Amino acid sequence: MSDNRVLFFIIAGFVALVALLLVVILPLSFSTLEYDQLGFKRQKTTGSVDTSKVYSGGKHFVGPDYEFKVFKATAHLLDLHNIRVFTRDKMEVSVTAHIHYFLRKDELPLLHSAYDIYYEDVMQSSAIDAIKGSIPVYNTTELRTKRAEIEKVMFDAVRERLGGKCCRPNCEQYKDACPPGCTPRDKCTDEDKGLHVDVKFFHLASIVIPNDIIERLMETLLLGEKNLREQHFQNASILRKDTAKMVADIQNQAKEIRESAESMSKTISIVAQAEYTSTIEKARSTGLKQLYDNLNIKTQEQKNSFDYLRTLRGLDNVHLTVDFQQRIAGSLG
Repeated sequence: MSDNRVLFFIIAGFVALVALLLVVILPLSFSTLEYDQLGFKRQKTTGSVDTSKVYSGGKHFVGPDYEFKVFKATAHLLDLHNIRVFTRDKMEVSVTAHIHYFLRKDELPLLHSAYDIYYEDVMQSSAIDAIKGSIPVYNTTELRTKRAEIEKVMFDAVRERLGGKCCRPNCEQYKDACPPGCTPRDKCTDEDKGLHVDVKFFHLASIVIPNDIIERLMETLLLGEKNLREQHFQNASILRKDTAKMVADIQNQAKEIRESAESMSKTISIVAQAEYTSTIEKARSTGLKQLYDNLNIKTQEQKNSFDYLRTLRGLDNVHLTVDFQQRIAGSLG
């Protein structure tokens, strides 16, 4: 009986010990990742990291000797202030830009293998190099007039430098997940994947041009405006001369037309007068002939007397009268 009690106490003690160990060990076997974190299992005693699986936010059973090596799952912000770059015309300007990039969960083992957790400085230096490489194709004037285009060129350069040339597995994941010309996934190598991050947002804050360069630009613009003004003056002078010549030509044409019309009018008047006189004379000749025939005037002397009387009758200052008394007196004698 005593042996059974001893055995019972041994078993009870063992069970209690196991229960105690479970109470202590089980909570220690769960590790938590926040919603904005990614992680690998890391053994506490040896420090070795298991990159075969990437864990997302939540509570995970990994064992009492394991914890998580944590990476940020949300946006990483790069504030690049006053980056000195040279333009195509060898002018130095200062660029300020803001970049948001995200770690790729599917490529996190590659990122860890290349940079461990010290990737942020690499991202910053690579982004700066990309910006410096995209600016020299533009001159200083274009930096002021083509801002939207330059911002897009910078964005594409940074996105390709940090994110590589491969298409993402899901092209609908975000706007530039599969940019034009990207390499299909089945043909991508690890080198084609860039620095294993997605650059989703880029904002060009400012491009600062030094005052002396601005002054030179203003002088150049002013000189261009002066040349344009002088060109306008020259064009106006030429236009005035051409206009004056056109006016003179039109006036000469009008004078020629007027003189031609006057000459034609005189010709028409003379011809009309001649035709009028000819018509009158023909009518008078016809009328006289008919009159002579009706009055039975046949001799030239009679015709002359008739013409003389008709002529006198047509004069305004001559009055014809008939002296009947003289004619009677003549008869009486």
